[in-house]
Amino acid sequence: MASIPDFEIAEAGISKDNSAEAEQFKFRVDEIFQKVDELEQKVNEVEQFYLSSSKKQQSSSKGSSMGKERDKERQVPSIKKQQQDASRREAAAAKRMQELMRQFGTIVRQITQHKWAWPFMQPVDVKGLGLHDYYEIIEKPMDFSTIKNQMEAKDGTGYKNVRDICADVRLVFKNAMKYNDEGSDVHLMAKTLLEKFEEKWQLLLPKVTEEEKRRDEEEAEAQLDMQLVREAAHAKVVRDLCNELYEVDTHLEHLRETVVQKCRKMSTEEKRNLGTAIARLSMEDLNKALEIIAQSNPAFQAMAEEVEIDIDAQSESTLWRLKFFVKDALELQSKSAMSTGGNNNNYNNKRKKEICDAIAKTAKKKSKRTSS
Repeated sequence: MASIPDFEIAEAGISKDNSAEAEQFKFRVDEIFQKVDELEQKVNEVEQFYLSSSKKQQSSSKGSSMGKERDKERQVPSIKKQQQDASRREAAAAKRMQELMRQFGTIVRQITQHKWAWPFMQPVDVKGLGLHDYYEIIEKPMDFSTIKNQMEAKDGTGYKNVRDICADVRLVFKNAMKYNDEGSDVHLMAKTLLEKFEEKWQLLLPKVTEEEKRRDEEEAEAQLDMQLVREAAHAKVVRDLCNELYEVDTHLEHLRETVVQKCRKMSTEEKRNLGTAIARLSMEDLNKALEIIAQSNPAFQAMAEEVEIDIDAQSESTLWRLKFFVKDALELQSKSAMSTGGNNNNYNNKRKKEICDAIAKTAKKKSKRTSS
């Protein structure tokens, strides 16, 4: 991303007559940087989305190869189509569950028609039978009239699936077996009916399991569709971000060049000070400075083993760009050195010395030619 350093008007060599124009440039730059901050926040959001998506894909990587191939060929559904598909799935699943509940209702009728079912048809008359400790022993009372009401409820408070009804049927008999002694008639009646119920339940269970598996697969498919929709939306955001970032970068570059063009000609002393300042840069920033020179000098090889830098031969725009860059780099370098205590690298120090020697050598040649 191109950047425009914050510099003093006098230091840049802009006359006081142009100070208002320079301030206008600064204001425009601030606006652009604010826009960049907003774009960076969007980039972070997109990055977090793809990181979380990657983790989900890793956790669900146990799927079959056939399923993975199908996922690759899947087209991204529209949000409207996804909503329509979800409604159809829910309606079809509800219809299938109603059929299972109807079949389960047949089992309940068969059990309740047994001659020993009468003690379990209505809620236990705790007060009438004097069962003062009933609620201390039984946490959740249950009977077949309560189950029937729940199965027939039309206000949305009824059972949602067969397993919930199955659990309550079992609870009816287990409560009776828990409260009544093992040798009592009620205990024996409850145990017998529970065994009969379990036999009938085992016949229906495969259908229930199949339906649950189907629902899980449909839910997984719906989640995948949702993920594809989100990915498509974020892909569009990424494309838009790339375009916006490019426009901002281009605008910044244009502003920077405009500011540089309005700068005065750099004096000989300023050039000498710039060469000295470049020699103080870190290896990383020194390479960046060489890249700035290479941008306006295609023949200049910034990464060559031997580098010869002639400050006087550089264009005014290159010199001012170097000056702005070096100023900011040295400020950051100073702050970093204070916080970290510095960092030593033999290869970097050697490379830096070679470049600095090249700058000094070129400066001496210029000085000798001038004096002669």
